[in-house]
Amino acid sequence: MNIDKTKPVMVTGANGYVASWLVKRLLDEGFAVHAAVRSPENDKKVGHLKEAAQNASGSLKFFKADLLTEGAYKEAMQDCSVVFHTASPFITDVKDPQKELIEPAVNGTVNILNTACEVASVKRIIVTSSCAAIYTDAIDSVNAPGGQLTEEVWNTTASIDYQPYSYSKTLAEKKAWEIAESQDQWDLICINPCLVLGPALNPRNATSETINILKMLGGGDMKMGAPKLGMGIVDVRDVATAHYLAAFTPNAKGRYITAAKETDFLEMGLVLADKYGDKYPLPKKALPKWLLMIVGPFANKLFTRKFIKNNVNVPWKADNSKIKNDLGIEFRSMKETMEDSFQSLIDADIL
Repeated sequence: MNIDKTKPVMVTGANGYVASWLVKRLLDEGFAVHAAVRSPENDKKVGHLKEAAQNASGSLKFFKADLLTEGAYKEAMQDCSVVFHTASPFITDVKDPQKELIEPAVNGTVNILNTACEVASVKRIIVTSSCAAIYTDAIDSVNAPGGQLTEEVWNTTASIDYQPYSYSKTLAEKKAWEIAESQDQWDLICINPCLVLGPALNPRNATSETINILKMLGGGDMKMGAPKLGMGIVDVRDVATAHYLAAFTPNAKGRYITAAKETDFLEMGLVLADKYGDKYPLPKKALPKWLLMIVGPFANKLFTRKFIKNNVNVPWKADNSKIKNDLGIEFRSMKETMEDSFQSLIDADIL
């Protein structure tokens, strides 16, 4: 499908970690961006977007909208050819997963997609899903057909009691495809990133999980050793590019695993040690799995024995050939991503 590039585009959760870079790219490319946010009057949250608009050829207009209010996005969506739905909670430490994760993720998606069915200009919707909708634990990639995750694979191992974040992303994406298949006005593309790292345009407001991992690596939590916890990482700037390319590549379709590098906590620490090892207590060796089995559950409630068994010393593998072939994306190196992430936290006095 060819998308009319002269029409405005809408971004939900426009001040988010990934969305901020996407908005910047859209503005630089000359688009009229309808930025839907909860608090358009709060400069701490949207000031960096206004700044991005000042030197860009595109234009920026804010709309106040809440994910769970039905029809709240209709005004922001008017005349838009593309809707980027990036708004969804990314928190792992929750008390009530149904209320804090599942309802916002699923109901928010339903709200956006149903509204799009009422706005005739919308021709394509890009939803920020996650690799969490494909797998729960690294062992799932080992058990996947061919020993790696592909876009054909769906998460079947998460539940409301085990890794509810992954469960929420799976339910939300399945719901998106269900709605997409019930209409023929617009097409749906899902971007499925793994762990997103890289510098935030608004570091004091960046997603806490990303900052927490960097703080654990650089703050001394892992100076005795880091668990070799199998995972994929990708640069936030590349995830924004993936959204942009998915919107304006006519033949783009389906889901896209957005992963640059298969890695683990120890390797992430070692990559940073080259440049920052003298000043920061970065991990230099692996923490034994048997030791984690004993102390993990006491140190961090997310580190259950089941989680440790399924992720530590287990390689994470995913096939990223579809996004490279279809969208022509080239991923940044792990070194660039890790160093830029770490430096942005140092510059913002977070580390």
